[in-house]
Order: sequence, then structure tokens, then C-alpha cells
Amino acid sequence: MYKILIRPILFCFDPEKVHYFTFSAIRFLSRIPGFPALFRSLYAVNDKRLEVEVFGLKFKNRVGLAAGFDKDARLYNELSNFGFGFIEIGTLTPKPQAGNPKKRLFRLKEDSAIINRMGFNNGGVVDAVERLKKNKNVLIGGNIGKNKITDNHDAVTDYIICFDALFDVVDYFVVNVSSPNTPNLRELQEKEPLTALLKTLQHRNNAKSAPKPILLKIAPDLTNEQLLDIIDIVNETRIAGVIATNTTIARDRLSSENKKEAGGLSGKPLRQRSTEVIRFLSQKSNGAFPIIGVGGIHSANDAMEKIEAGAALIQLYTGFIYEGPQLVKEINKQLLKRL
Repeated sequence: MYKILIRPILFCFDPEKVHYFTFSAIRFLSRIPGFPALFRSLYAVNDKRLEVEVFGLKFKNRVGLAAGFDKDARLYNELSNFGFGFIEIGTLTPKPQAGNPKKRLFRLKEDSAIINRMGFNNGGVVDAVERLKKNKNVLIGGNIGKNKITDNHDAVTDYIICFDALFDVVDYFVVNVSSPNTPNLRELQEKEPLTALLKTLQHRNNAKSAPKPILLKIAPDLTNEQLLDIIDIVNETRIAGVIATNTTIARDRLSSENKKEAGGLSGKPLRQRSTEVIRFLSQKSNGAFPIIGVGGIHSANDAMEKIEAGAALIQLYTGFIYEGPQLVKEINKQLLKRL
């Protein structure tokens, strides 16, 4: 029903406005008695065999919602009714920021893709914490970044602020240094500054009575040499794992008129490269750390491809927008068939 009736209507309007309209619609419907249960009956697959333990956490299934969809932790409880095993909120920054000027979100319909240059628009970590205190047993990842005005030399302070604020209300952390939409952010992926940042956070983490998993989200545009550096950094800092991958700045073999827009590209064109990165990290590290696979998952087969390449968990974003919540159910059904 989504692809036949709902998506054609939504895709007639500005994508950012549609995003907020959809949020309001889901929130409204979720307040009507019976609708949350209806959503769960339509899309959730409840089967103990889907449960998996990764970096010390028990996930009810392997399919999560990637960061960027619920930036401010406003709808995670409602979104969990669509069958997700976990929800990643953010990217959050210490101070609220408006992000980049609009228009900043573009559909590439012919390519089943999206280009965004949102720029970490969010209401700040403090407000998000208050909403996360209302969590109804949803496994939450906290994706953290730095404010645009913060110089890279001072970036570690921003990540510490977000880490400390979120520690009691999330289950794992994701350090985002790979968005192409914050000036110079990707420079933090270089070996020396990234090692220093992760060591600082891990030291703070280990001082806690119950440390939480810290993961690193990387770009798909890294070279093999840089990916080998990532493996070394993970081993040296002893963080829990990697999310592969963020959006890409590449524009190979696109046919949509919006293909020249600046920003990060997600969706089907990213599928092959993200899988290559997952496979490379898994093989070269000998499976030394868990990988969350994200990028171009638009079908159950796409999800299986990521898992077979070495992903312990997967996340949806653009595929969720194009294919609808039925995709979550289809992936979990396929996972059951493979057990």
C-alpha cells in the first residue's frame, strides 16, 4: 500500500516538509488507541530466533533505523512499532544549530537515492536527553558530532559534552566524523586526530562503572590504506566497532537531474561501495570487531548481502523512505528463512 498509494503522494512535495509532515502523522496516529498495536501487527516480526547479541547488547532483531531520521529523539518510541530492533538518534551536537540553508534535501527518484546537506540540524543534546528519559524500552544508539562553529582543534570537547550528557539515556554511542556536510569534519578521520579523539572518549567511558559500546561511523570514500588505518585505530583504542558507511560524495552513474547537488548521497547507488567497505574491514581485521552495515539497503536481498559481507547488524534510512516499513518485515522474514 505504501509504494502504490502513499509514496506517490508524498513524493509530490518538498522532501524536508514531507519528513516533518510524516513525523506529525505518525505521532498523531500513535496517540489513537489501537494504532500502535496495529503498526506492530503489520510490520513487527516477534520471534526469539531473531535476537542477537552484539558488543554486549541484546538486539531483538538485526534491523535498525539509521541516524539522521530521528535527529532529536522525538519519535523513537513510535518508530519502534514498525519492527526495528534498535533506533539510532542524532547526530546531536552540544549547542542547537539550524544546519545549512534550505533547500538542502533532494530526491533522486530515477536512482532511488537522496542527496542531503542538512548540516547536523538539531535542537542540541540537552533537549534530546529530556525526551530520551521517556524511553519505553527501545534500544537506542546516540550519534554524536561537533557544532559547525567549533574548530577541529577543539572538537574533542564537543564530543565529550555529548557523551557525558547522553551516557545515562542511550545504550551505545556513535562517533560521527564522516558527514560531508559540516566543513572540515572529515579531516577528523585522519589517523592522528581520530585516534586522539577515540582514546579520550574511551578513557572517559572506562572510568564509568558500566562502560557503554562506542562505535565509529566512517565514510564510504576512504581508500583501502585509510580503511587499514581504521582497523589499526579500532584495535588501538579498543572501541566496540564500526558503522559502514555514511553518505558518499561520489556521483558515479547517476541519471537524476539533482545529481549535481552538493551533499551526501544515500540510497541504491551506495549499495555496492558500502558492501565493499564492510567486506574489506571484516576480512582484513579477521572479524576482530562488529560492523553495522548501512547504505543502499532497499530489499531483503540487499540486507543479506551486507550480513554475508560481515555485518552483524544493519540499518535503514533511504530504503525505509523509498520502500516503506514493509521492508523491515521483509528483511526479518528473510533472516528467519536463513536460520
